[in-house]
Amino acid sequence: MGGSAAISLSLLCLGPERKVKCYNGYFVNGYVFHTEEYGHGRKTYNSGVCIKGSTSSEFEVDYYGRLEEVIELQYHSEQNRVFLFKCYWYDTTDRGIRVNPHYGLIEINSKARHRNVNDVFVFAKQCQQVYYTYTPSFRKDRSRVDWLSVLKTKPKGRNVVEEDDNEIEECDEADDNNSIEDEDENSD
Repeated sequence: MGGSAAISLSLLCLGPERKVKCYNGYFVNGYVFHTEEYGHGRKTYNSGVCIKGSTSSEFEVDYYGRLEEVIELQYHSEQNRVFLFKCYWYDTTDRGIRVNPHYGLIEINSKARHRNVNDVFVFAKQCQQVYYTYTPSFRKDRSRVDWLSVLKTKPKGRNVVEEDDNEIEECDEADDNNSIEDEDENSD
């Protein structure tokens, strides 16, 4: 094993630093994500998250959620950092997800939370962006009031997003304009 690889591995073994950085936004995989709190009241909705997943059966399941926090963990060197999304996950069982027979859209029950609430973090690089909206309907159907349609968005390319270098210990103290762009997206 080379010298630099051995050093990198030993730095990873130390675990992440005790301080983390938190952001209100993050650019990854061609998507601009913002936390739900940051996006509240804005014209665009950038906090819908989808990750591809699978279960112990042969069926693949997509998991849908809302972005609550963007967290950067650093592992004792500048190049060893990981970005995580803390999300509120919707239930993907039969009581929380269905396909609209008329429109063919995936719908989620906005009141049904995923049962494993301790598993809220995902790597930012795993995420795709989705948009949630009410299903179009010609009549008011009271049984549909909690159900939202899922619309997957396409990557938008590159956007410049501001970065704030202030390290903080708790994510709740993050500045409102605190966003970061994934450096891997910039390397050509």
